[in-house]
Amino acid sequence: MDLEILNIASNTNNNRNVKNHTHHSKLKNSLCGDEVQLELIIKNNKIIDFGYQGNSCIYCQASASLLSKISINNKKDKIRKLCDEAKFLFDNDPKYIGKKWLLLKKLFKKKNISRKECILLPFETLKKIVSQ
Repeated sequence: MDLEILNIASNTNNNRNVKNHTHHSKLKNSLCGDEVQLELIIKNNKIIDFGYQGNSCIYCQASASLLSKISINNKKDKIRKLCDEAKFLFDNDPKYIGKKWLLLKKLFKKKNISRKECILLPFETLKKIVSQ
């Protein structure tokens, strides 16, 4: 187990319900059973608050934690683009991982490719919300 992944997942600041959320979504990974639920407050196309919960592996938890951190105070369009491109982040292509998304490099490593579906689940869940 990667200690860095454990450290990321242990940041549970946004692992919570969001009172009076304006948007929510829940997805389950049919391969492994991971489940993640997101609750957001979006005003003027900007994510103001982000909470997540779920029954999932450490990789999915780390992904949800990082995604919540970088989504707050960002416009829906930017986050939608990030969610669309997330599957390419494992390639470490600089055109996908810009300076703004550098935190994601800790998670999107070649050695974690076998957990790709777990890592992408929060992105897919968020994409359902920001695509509305």
